[in-house]
Amino acid sequence: MKLVKLFRSIFGRRHHYLPVFSQQASYLQLASDALLKMTGTVDLAIWRKLEKEVKACEIQGDALLTEFHEQLYESIVSPIGRSDMQTIAMSIDEFLDHINDSAKSILLYMPDRIDSPLCDMAQYISYEADAIKMIMSYFNDLSKNYMQISQQCDRITELEHAADDSYEEYIGFIFTNEKNPIELMKYKNIAEVLEATTDAAKRVSDNIRKIILRYAD
Repeated sequence: MKLVKLFRSIFGRRHHYLPVFSQQASYLQLASDALLKMTGTVDLAIWRKLEKEVKACEIQGDALLTEFHEQLYESIVSPIGRSDMQTIAMSIDEFLDHINDSAKSILLYMPDRIDSPLCDMAQYISYEADAIKMIMSYFNDLSKNYMQISQQCDRITELEHAADDSYEEYIGFIFTNEKNPIELMKYKNIAEVLEATTDAAKRVSDNIRKIILRYAD
């Protein structure tokens, strides 16, 4: 696999955990952008195309994580402990899995419409992915960039809270206004998956907060 060969070549350098995290963050960006586009249409053909793009990112992310684990106890040189690197990599991969679940939920339920709160939650997910990408750009020097990383973690927390508010308001709205019980369950289930995805991003942020406190001195 070309991806495996690429990262084997990277793993021969110092600080080679950084391109791994950066690549994971790039997959997050691509997948979240595709998910956001899915909420901007009700065209089934476009949904299918975009869902495949999200799935491709998820598959590549899994391949990257597997290679990372294989190399983790062999050749990685890093100022960050192996268990901490694993925690970050796995939590990012979990976020990517949730984005994939969100895209699948839209294609699975095929709702008649995409209400604006669902679009808002997809937008929050995209912003969270952007924040994680920004965090990884600062990871080369945790001490120097401690404040910048903390600010992006704060941003993710704010986005997750905003998503919670959108979710709660939307659930109240659909149970009050949606008269078709089948459609109601579709919207409820999609909203739940999107909200869980924003929670997964916050877990990435929470793990990063814990880790930088140990290494930022």
